[in-house]
Amino acid sequence: MKKANAVKLILSIAVCQAAGLIGTVFTAPAISGWYAGLVKPAFNPPGWIFGPAWTILYTLMGVALYLVWKQGRQTQIRRAMMIFSIHLLFNASWSIIFFGLKSPAWAFLNIIILWLMIGLTIREFRPIKKASAYLLLPYWAWVSFAAILNFYIWRLNI
Repeated sequence: MKKANAVKLILSIAVCQAAGLIGTVFTAPAISGWYAGLVKPAFNPPGWIFGPAWTILYTLMGVALYLVWKQGRQTQIRRAMMIFSIHLLFNASWSIIFFGLKSPAWAFLNIIILWLMIGLTIREFRPIKKASAYLLLPYWAWVSFAAILNFYIWRLNI
């Protein structure tokens, strides 16, 4: 691997993991307090699953971004990377809204937009590098589940 590509790979994964770290800043303090007091559906996974799942998903997202980025600087690639960046803002903001602002309703709206943005990112990545689009499918599935979970937590706690 060329040095430039290695740097792109590291940066791509680091940017995605940073989005997760932003979320953790807002999530960690709320887990034992506010979140613990919420009514949750029976299908709510155990808390320990979220850290490893998100670490893997952020890594897959970073690899997907890298595979697109290393294709060059054409308009199509820049557009795909911009859409990915916007999607990542919605990703990071979900934890801020849900845990920081303690607003499952607004977080649900955010996660619906996030879900749509993931789909758009997949659509943009696919013609550039199919593997990138496929690497985002587990993430899209997880966010689909997370959206359902978010909805139920919101509705159960009105």
